[in-house]
Order: sequence, then structure tokens, then C-alpha cells
Amino acid sequence: MTTDQPVEFRLFGSVEADRAGTPIDLGHARQRCVLAVLLVDANTAVSVEELIDRVWAGQAPVRARESLQSYLTRLRRALPELSISRNGAGYVLAVDRHAVDLHRFRELAATAQKTGDPAAFEQALALWQGDPLAGLDVPWARALRTALAQERTAVELDLVDAQLRHGKHGDVLPTLTTRVETNPLDERLAGQYLLALYRAGRQADALSHYEHVRATLAEELGIDPGPDLRAIHQQILTGEAGPVPATPVAPVPRQLPAAPSSFSGRTRELDRLTAALDQAEPGRTVIISAVGGTGGIGKTWLAVHWAHQHTNRFPDGQLFVNLRGFDPSGKPTSPQDAIRGFLDALGVESSAIPVAFDAQTALYRSLVASKRMLIVLDNAADTAQVVPLLPGSPLCTVVVTSRDRMIGLVNTHGAHPLPLDALPEPEARALLAGRLGTTRLDREPDAVDILITCCAGLPLALSIVASRALEHPGFPLAEFAAELQQATDRLAALDEEPTLSVRSVLSWSYAALTEEQATVFGLLGLAPGPDISLLAAANLADLTDSRTRSVLRSLERVSLIQQHVPGRFRMHDLVRIYAAERAEVQTREPALRRIAAFYANAAARCEHFIGATSRQASPVEPPTTSRGPVDVNGKDAAMAWFDAEYSGLAATVRSLAELAPRDVWLIVYSMDYYNMLRGRLEEEVVGWLIALDCAAEFADDVTLSRSHRALGQGYQRLDRQQETLTHWDEALRLAQVAGHTESEAQTHYAFASAWEAWLDFRKGLTHGEQALTLFQSIDHKVGILRSLGLIGYFAGRLGKVEYGLATLEKALPLARSEGLVETAAETNYFIAQILRDTDRRPEAIKRYEQALALCIENQSLYGEVEVQTGLGDCYAEMGDPDRARSAWARAVELLDRQNRAARADTLREKLSKLDHEPEA
Repeated sequence: MTTDQPVEFRLFGSVEADRAGTPIDLGHARQRCVLAVLLVDANTAVSVEELIDRVWAGQAPVRARESLQSYLTRLRRALPELSISRNGAGYVLAVDRHAVDLHRFRELAATAQKTGDPAAFEQALALWQGDPLAGLDVPWARALRTALAQERTAVELDLVDAQLRHGKHGDVLPTLTTRVETNPLDERLAGQYLLALYRAGRQADALSHYEHVRATLAEELGIDPGPDLRAIHQQILTGEAGPVPATPVAPVPRQLPAAPSSFSGRTRELDRLTAALDQAEPGRTVIISAVGGTGGIGKTWLAVHWAHQHTNRFPDGQLFVNLRGFDPSGKPTSPQDAIRGFLDALGVESSAIPVAFDAQTALYRSLVASKRMLIVLDNAADTAQVVPLLPGSPLCTVVVTSRDRMIGLVNTHGAHPLPLDALPEPEARALLAGRLGTTRLDREPDAVDILITCCAGLPLALSIVASRALEHPGFPLAEFAAELQQATDRLAALDEEPTLSVRSVLSWSYAALTEEQATVFGLLGLAPGPDISLLAAANLADLTDSRTRSVLRSLERVSLIQQHVPGRFRMHDLVRIYAAERAEVQTREPALRRIAAFYANAAARCEHFIGATSRQASPVEPPTTSRGPVDVNGKDAAMAWFDAEYSGLAATVRSLAELAPRDVWLIVYSMDYYNMLRGRLEEEVVGWLIALDCAAEFADDVTLSRSHRALGQGYQRLDRQQETLTHWDEALRLAQVAGHTESEAQTHYAFASAWEAWLDFRKGLTHGEQALTLFQSIDHKVGILRSLGLIGYFAGRLGKVEYGLATLEKALPLARSEGLVETAAETNYFIAQILRDTDRRPEAIKRYEQALALCIENQSLYGEVEVQTGLGDCYAEMGDPDRARSAWARAVELLDRQNRAARADTLREKLSKLDHEPEA
């Protein structure tokens, strides 16, 4: 196989190749390492022994030669255009050296050194797209990276020499200012900086810097400056260091940090930044602020990545300062220091900088007036730190990043807030793929899923995991995933170094909290559930509502929590783990008891409104709470409360059963009818399994009987007959032992209802009659009414049609008058079933529709399943396939949501047969 499309190879960054812009799969890391070795020594024989040593680093397997041959075979298959041949000396990769970025860089640099053209040096340096051979962690690759970094530094210095020869001292001065701070002992770099300062008209600054370098060399190395640097110093003293312009040339600052190499996603946020710039009001400084969010969420990465994408829109330069608002040093950069840095970058001599801060600010604003500049204010503490740094020019754009929400900047300066949330799953996956390669991810999809879940979309966490995996390319990703799965060790697993770990980054925000804020923050980390309401948080913290609201706003302002919907607050998963670590030991148990009591009290109040009037009253009294009851009146409000709080309630049941068994039992009891209405059937069973264990801790036989009956009902709704009968037999036994008539009656009624569903009408009638007798003995009106309905239904299905219908018709108005919407729906459904059974289908349709309307009114998804199924059956028997299909499809949808697979599959078979029946 051959192709005419050219192949280009990249070694600067990950080892990659593409054919006319289309990436080529080069396989796993070791195979890419083989290719890299051959590309570095392109067109030169590399011995087998050297290949093995470079790729396996002295730890070659027994069959290394066979593995090497296998890798070469796959590379030939992936790159048919190239020749990878074997000669006596080893393997040779024949390739056009211009197709390899490393060799192209060296050729361009050699040409540039001959011509002295700055543009040629810049063309060579533009080929660098990241650390060479990224992802290859073998000694050969590490040594080559070090050597190439030195080559790049030499070319960068050659470029500066060329620029100085061409009079571009103003252009290089900002870059040199940054470099000399990070390389204070580099004498060549110092000499370039002296010349740039001198030729920019800053002779005093040049001489001052020479003295600084001389002192540093003496202190650090015990030596004097070398002859070249001394010569430049002498030339500056005598005025022989080149022409000094009559009017100093103002430098063009280029202070942006390097663009993040592993940036991924954030397309929507990048578009919003650009839109804010495009839609700016004429004559007004554009301030894009509150690129905000918790520590490690990627605020700086986003700002710098966007800035590099749009440097062409700011030809007069870019200023950047780290304001260190949330920094381990605890000392934010003062506005005075930031302004001084900006003035230096703008070419102002030290002697020309005013003493007064107001005058410095005025000078800064004057210098940037009428210029199209970008100013990035990173990691700001608050609005007060930022305001003095805002330019007055309508052509300038300011980007501010901060964990603080910068409300003052938004309100008073029209800033555009851009809060950052966790990366969605596809973008998190793309970030890992960018660092580790898709091949490594594809080998362990399950481990990758765990890594993404445990990092919870936090870019810092994902980057730390990727770095650790790159350090150990031979380790399976499952090793890292297993470590992260242990929540108690997760933050420790995400410690990279003191200044680069999730725990340390979050600690910078925590350190700025007041004692009260820190206490509440820790307790929020303990709170069950993914989010929490204001009232629940007040109970958890034992504070007034107003005080709690104030503290929550403070935590939200510094991005430790998020108000994702009005009145509800949540934490990032890793922030929650950190917060829980900070919670004081003595506050934990009392706080968790308070939240359990709050949920039990509130759930009991809401259960009162949702219509479960036919149930046996709870034998457990609701606990009292210090903050008072939830403000709920009416069924809709109660259902909405359960919907909003469901995750918190379920988490409380799962996690606090041992600490607060009575409260947990009451929560499960209060959620029971809601679970039935919403069709949360598996959750209902899980809850009652836990509640049954709770009841064993404190309850009497009546409560235990109630628990077994409720658990059996849950199993019955899931069509698990054996478990149902087991628990109901025990419920009946306990009720009889306790001599509790209502419990015994309710259990017989449960048996009767189940035998209706299981189509054994005689057993159902027997239990229904027993339930009726018991309910009558205690004058339980609702129980009597519901038992009569079942008896009438069973009589009708057993052949006593008119008696059964008459009984049901008599019960229906009583159910309505008592406000028993569920019973009225059930009664209409029973009537419809009997009518359909006796071929009176048009009448049955009307009753099904009345039952359906009542189910919808009662918000009963469970009841709707039964009605829609019967309605579909009736339409199918009447030869109306379209309406049958519609009813069955709705029932299947609800059954799928309720995880009732067997019932859903039965209906799907009916739908399939309906679709394949020939039309009449």
C-alpha cells in the first residue's frame, strides 16, 4: 500500500504523525518510542541493541527482539509511505528530514545563524508545541528532552542577539525582563538585558542591573562577571554600546504565560469570552471578570488559552500579573506592586516613576490610553484589589480570574461574570486523552471511567492523575483508579507536590475563612446528599436562617459552594471531601443528629399532605427541631419538597441509620407513599430494608409488623412474589402477637390487593373479607370502604358481575366524599376491568379514562401503569391499534423508569405483535 499524501512527524510535544492533516494512530507508548528513536536518528542506522536499550532502559524482556520486530511491523503498516529497512548495522528509517519537526528546527536555526534574520529564528522556534517526546518516560527520552531544551534556549538567545542588531530592543525588553528574573546567573542573558535597557534610553537601569548581577554572582558562586559581561558594562559607561534613541522606544509588553499544553474543551466559555469582546459598548473598557470557580477548576488555564487565541486583537501588547489573592504565602500582591510591574513592562525608567500611588496609577492609565491592549489580572482576592489596575482606555480589555465572585466589579464596572463548573465527561475524557493518548485510554475503558468519576471534572485533579500515569507508563490505569476509589484517601492520591495538589489549592481558600464560616464549611462536607437547602443547612449548623444565609453567601462568594438553583447549595465532590476533613470532631455527631431530625420532621409533615389517608398511622412521633417545620401546605408543595429533597433523604437513610435509627425509620415511612406515587420502587425496597434494621433497634411488634408489611408491598410492586409473601406472613404473625387489629386488617388487605394483581381472585376475596371484618370491628371507615371495593371487584371477576358492579358503584361516591383520590381511581379501574371482562368495552373505556384522570390528579405514576395497560388491552380488543399502541407505550415508558423489566418486556411483546399484525 502506498499513498501520495505527505506525512509529517512531530516530536515537540507528544510523538505524533499526520497525513495531510489527518492523525495517524501510532500505537502505544513503547511503539511510539521505537518510532521516536528512528526519527531522531533519521536516515542513520540504529543498532538493535541501541534500540532495545533506549526503549526498555535496561529492563528489556526476554523476547525484546521479537517485540521490537512486532512494533516495526505495525509501524510499517501504519506508515506505508516510509521505508524502515534492516541492514548489517541495524534499522534505518528513510525520511525527508523536512518532514520531522526536530530536524526542520535545527536546519532553520542553522540558516538563521548564517543570515542573522530574526524572522528565521522565530520560524524555527514556532515549531515547538510542547515538551519533546511528551508521554515517553525512559532515560533516553528524558536526556534528550534536557538536551533539546538547551538547544532551544540557545536559539532563543541567538534570536535576541539578532533582534538587538536590528534595533528591536523595545520588542525584546519585556521578554528579557521576565527571563532575567528566572535565570539570574545567566551572564549572556544579563548582557542582552543591559543592552536592551541602554538602547531603550534606560542607562541608569542598565547600570543598576549590572551591579545586581555582580552581587548575585559573588554571593551565589563566589565569582565576578565574565569578560563579555564586563565589556558590555564598560561600553555602557563610555557610551559605546550602540545608539541611544533621542526618544526612548516604548516596548510592546508580551507578558502572557505559555499557553497550557493540555487545555481541553470549554468551548462554550471561550465563545462567551469572545462574545463579550465582540459586543462591547463603544467607548467603554471591556472587563470580562469572574472567570471564577473553586480552586483547580481551570480559571487561569481558560484565561491564558483564550488570550493566546486572540493576541492578534491586541497589537499593543498584553500585560499579565498574578495577584496571589488565594496563595500559600497568604500575601496577595498589592495594587502598588502590580502597578510598578506594569510600569516597568511599559518601559518607564525607575527614576521616572512617581512616588505617590495615585500618580503611578495616573501614569499607567496614560501610557495605555488609546492602545489596544489586553490586561490579565489573575487570581484576584477581591474587587478592591482589582479596581486600581483597571485602565481608562476604551480600547483595552481586562480579564480577571478569581475564586471571589467579584460582585462589586460586576455591579459598578459592568464586568461580564463567567463562573466555571466542573468539566463535563466528554471534555474530561479529552483532557486525559490529550495527555495520555487515546490508545492507553482505550485499553482500560473501565479504569478511565473511574478516574473521570473520581476526579469529578476538576481539571487540576485530572492533570495530576495524568502526570502520575505519565511518570509510570508501564503501570495499568486500574492501579490509579483503585487508589482514587477510596474516598478517604482520594485527596492524598491527588497530592502531587506541596504547591500542586487539590488539598493544598483548596487550603488557600479555607485559610481566608472566618471561624464561623470554616465551621459551617466543614459541616456542609458531612451533610448527606448532593446538595442542601437553606433550612436544612440552618439545622445542620444550628444557626438562625438569616445567619446561615449570610455564611452560605460568603462561602459562595469565594467559590467553595455553589447555589445551583435558587435556595439550594452544593459542593464539588472533591471540595466536599476536603470540607469533611476540616469538620471538628466534636461537632460532627450533633450536627448529623440535627440534620436527621430535620429531615424526619419535615418528611412527616409533607407526608400528611400527599394523600396517604388509607395508611396505618405512624407509630413513631416526629422529632422536634430547633429551626421549626418546613413551610409546606398542600399536596403540590409537599410533592415538590420530596422531589427537591429526595437525594438528601435517601442519603440520610443510607448513612445515618446507626446514628439515628428512629429518625431514619420515620423518614422511610414518610417517603413510602411518595415512592409509590412516583414509581420509585427499588428505592422503596432499599429504604425499608434499612428501616427494618432500624426498627430492630427500638421498635415494638406493631412497628416491626408495619415494617415487614411495607417491605412486602415494595417487593410486590416489583413482582417478587416469594419475598412479598415471606414478609407479609411475618407482618401478620407480629400483628396477631401484639393483638393489634388495625395492623392485622391492613396486612390482610395487602394480601388481597396482591392476589388481585396475581389473578387469584378466590384467595383475594378471602383476604378481602377478613380485612373487612377486622376493619368493621374497629370502625375504620377508610379500610371498610377500600375492602368493599376489593370484594366487589373479586365478586365481579368470579361471575357475580352485577353484584360486584353495584358494590363498586356504591363505594365510588363514598371514596370521593372522603377525598380518597387513590381509592376512587382504583375503584374506577376495577369497574373498567369487570366491564371489559364482560364485553362492555365502550363503557370500560370511559371508566379507564376516569381512573387515568384521577391517577394524574394524584400524581400516581404507579397507578397510571395499571390503567394504561388495561386501557391498551381494551383498545386492542376493540380493533383500535393506534390507541392501544399509545397507551401501552406510555405504560412501557413508566415501567422502564420504575425498573420493572419483566412487565415492560411483556408489553413490548404486545407492541411488537401489534406492529406486525396485518391491517384489516
